[in-house]
Amino acid sequence: MNSELLWVLSLLLIAIVLFTTNKIRMDVVALLVIIAFVLSGTLSLNEATVGFSDPNVLLIAALFVIGEGLVRTGVAYQMGDWLVRVAGSSEVKMLVLLMICVASLGAFMSSTGVVAIFIPVVLSVAARMKTSPGRLMMPLGFAGLISGLMTLVATPPNMVVNSELVREGLPSFQFFSITPIGIAVLFAGILYMLVVRRWLGNNDNSKQKEAYRRTFRDLIRDYQLAGRARRLAIRKGSPLVGHSLDELHLRSRYGANVVGIERWRRFRRVMVSATGGTELRERDVLLVDMSASDVDLREFCREQMLEPMVLRGEYFSEQSRDVGLAEVSMNPDSELLGKSLREIKFRTRYGLNVVAIRREGHALPGKIVDEPLRLGDVLLVIGDWKLIRILSTKPRNFIVLNLAAEIETVAPASSQAPHALFSLALMVALMVTNEVPNFIAALIACLLMGKFRCIDMESAYRSIHWPSIILIVGMMPFAAALQKTGGIELIVNGLMDVAGSAGPQVMLVCLFILCASIGLFISNTATAVLMAPIAIAAANQMNVSPLPFAMVIGVAASAAFMTPVSSPVNTLILEPGGYKFADFIKIGVPFTVIVMLISVFLIPLLFPF
Repeated sequence: MNSELLWVLSLLLIAIVLFTTNKIRMDVVALLVIIAFVLSGTLSLNEATVGFSDPNVLLIAALFVIGEGLVRTGVAYQMGDWLVRVAGSSEVKMLVLLMICVASLGAFMSSTGVVAIFIPVVLSVAARMKTSPGRLMMPLGFAGLISGLMTLVATPPNMVVNSELVREGLPSFQFFSITPIGIAVLFAGILYMLVVRRWLGNNDNSKQKEAYRRTFRDLIRDYQLAGRARRLAIRKGSPLVGHSLDELHLRSRYGANVVGIERWRRFRRVMVSATGGTELRERDVLLVDMSASDVDLREFCREQMLEPMVLRGEYFSEQSRDVGLAEVSMNPDSELLGKSLREIKFRTRYGLNVVAIRREGHALPGKIVDEPLRLGDVLLVIGDWKLIRILSTKPRNFIVLNLAAEIETVAPASSQAPHALFSLALMVALMVTNEVPNFIAALIACLLMGKFRCIDMESAYRSIHWPSIILIVGMMPFAAALQKTGGIELIVNGLMDVAGSAGPQVMLVCLFILCASIGLFISNTATAVLMAPIAIAAANQMNVSPLPFAMVIGVAASAAFMTPVSSPVNTLILEPGGYKFADFIKIGVPFTVIVMLISVFLIPLLFPF
């Protein structure tokens, strides 16, 4: 072992220790590695910074943008809604559909992002089923990790391994090359979770407290809104058609406050803000708050030619992605104190509706439109989330006290969802057909999402997880340094001594175990960067195809099931699921062995030696 190799291995050990202790940010450690290699003369500046120009690093950045586009257009949230609707109150059905949905979404966007989206879904479902979140949170996390085995671009380790094949001048993987393995692992994971879930969710979650933000349900209870919501469709010939809400005076005449309008546009329903100047059309569906209990609803519908429609959920909670709730108080210096809502023309002025007023801790009964506003009153406003945010920028008159928790799931570009799906489908088609390089296909999809206003430039740059990009760039020099100093040859010789004579299948087992073991201490991406050249060198020394060896590294790097720090996905579900470190070992180690057995059996069939 020469002195240069000893220096590289020492630097690698220091990096692993720093990653494990988390005393210094991982991306900072990666940058320090680059500096150390250049200053020591181990690598030239071009060799140490080659990762900044690597197409796969740029591809990973582009995929973060595409994933954000799917979130901003509500595609991911709509899948969550569908999941809750279909699964109902069945825990088994919920577990199966949850894992399939998460694995499917994670095939095209960040698994961490997908899991983050589904955590509140799982928490709400668990509360509804009166079961522990831990029984569903671990399946959620495992599905997020398994999603990395669904497509070539599903996770950075796949792209790192593929990049190493290209760099060595070898045949690369296709877009769906890894998919059969992913489907097999997903099927095994679902069966495994159906068995082991009985050992999950038995921890005491009483100490888990999230930052409190009141939900639609809390506000509905506090302001006594239950039973007031109606959904009414405007029939042909209705006297409402062609008139604005201000002209109709429905609130003063019937106590019917229109807070939102569902309207057909381009073959689908969209939500339209109910402002004073909004003109009603035939086939519009009105979201109405009936504040007057003495009004005969049947007579009102007959007179105005309205047809009652089904309203799911409590007080428009099912429409919370489009219609927001917020508590607002009066500024002590407000010029509106002492005036009523009718006098200040609140709806016309701000595009929002006040549906309740709380005074001295109690909701005021009856019609509130003519009630003079006092200092200390809390107004509950309902309407477009964007308009609620605009109201918060007017501190002269109002102070926004609380936005309903559902704002976290609002998709600001929900109307552009079809365009986001088209952009995603085009990217996949270009990648599958190999018409253009993968990065160019992703870049085309990013630009289309920008063109269709699925995402704006600020959100695009903010969506890129720069620490992950820098980590990959900083770990890439290790592969070059180990190659240059003979480290890869040393490791390969060690593997050959252990398993070389036993055949390539045993070597796959050794590579999987080594990769999964390293992944206990550093990120799966960094593990793939280190292990990919070792696997290819081992294949060359055994005179067999490098494809199965490279593929087993991609699978093993994604099999980060064994500790809560192996992957950000595991870290995300740790607290919401009420898990301990031992839970991941107890559940994760056996499943890692199952994944290894599936891989060792399937990979040689798909990619012969």
